Amino acid sequence: MRVLVAPDKFAGTLTAVEAADAIAEGWHRHSPGDELDLAPMADGGPGFVDVLHASLGGELSAMTVEGPFGTPVPATLLVIGDTAYIETAQACGLHLTKGEGVEFATTIGVGEQLLAALGAGVRTIVVGLGGSGTNDGGGGLLEALGALGDAPLDCGPVNFAGVTRVDLEPARRRIGDVVLVAATDVDIPLTGLFGATKTFGPQKGVAEDRLVLVDGWLEDLANATDRRTSLEKGAGAAGGLGFALMLLGATRTPGIDLVVDAVDLRERARRADLVITGEGAFDFSSRSGKVPYGVASVAEQALRPCVALAGQVLVGSREMRALGVESAYSLVDLVGEERAFADPAGSLADLAARVARTWSH
Repeated sequence: MRVLVAPDKFAGTLTAVEAADAIAEGWHRHSPGDELDLAPMADGGPGFVDVLHASLGGELSAMTVEGPFGTPVPATLLVIGDTAYIETAQACGLHLTKGEGVEFATTIGVGEQLLAALGAGVRTIVVGLGGSGTNDGGGGLLEALGALGDAPLDCGPVNFAGVTRVDLEPARRRIGDVVLVAATDVDIPLTGLFGATKTFGPQKGVAEDRLVLVDGWLEDLANATDRRTSLEKGAGAAGGLGFALMLLGATRTPGIDLVVDAVDLRERARRADLVITGEGAFDFSSRSGKVPYGVASVAEQALRPCVALAGQVLVGSREMRALGVESAYSLVDLVGEERAFADPAGSLADLAARVARTWSH
């Protein structure tokens, strides 16, 4: 039996590469004769660069950029031919803010990542968006590239109150004729009821009673730059980094689609008998550009069944099938929450072995 293993990261516990290896180890424990094809996945968030490098090779360059609160943090640039790939979570991820100080957190380090990519002389820069701990509408990125406002743009959204003018031309000249691609994991706008602040602000540390205020600050930034662009799908990705990139001429593509194409997942699914995906929490939000839905869609097009292994399964059977998944299995339900976090790889391997009993020929 041929099995395609294409999981996302299990946030906070396993990278996508580690998750794929754990699933393979457990599956082979029960069905050693099965042929496994490992295709770790990403949607533009954490793990984006590692997944692409594992599948496509290329040259990795290490750098140090400014983190969301000014502390230097490590980042990596991947160059494949004349294309550079950036993972913005490395410079402004939730792991760096830990849900605190988001009103003062900046994306200036992402701008520094872009400058490094421009310095590499590439023709295209693909920016993976997702997993951010910031909510500054990409203001820090814009200022790092030379944009000038009548209020500082690199000190977090708190400084956008009352901003009326932002000159984007210096930043646009810096980009020149380089093609920018924003690989997003969500398709939300910058502001409003379904915007960046209202949707993801609470998990980044924005207090419930300040959501309207912070959203209003991003409205001020949008009005000072381009209100219409702020309403585009993906403008709210990564706390508004999608918006900043679109202001600089970026086109938007779902990150999962970009990775699916890059690793040739459609053809690999056609060669498989079963497709396995997974992530930390499998819920209905997975439909919004996340890995499990993307992989399940590929499996459906290939007329192959897809099952999901997850830390937690938070949807019922009807919602699961609406996402294109035949069955979903919970790590916490099998081994308990304590062991799931203490030994995530071993626990995931045990779950995979259990699933193999049902699905392997």
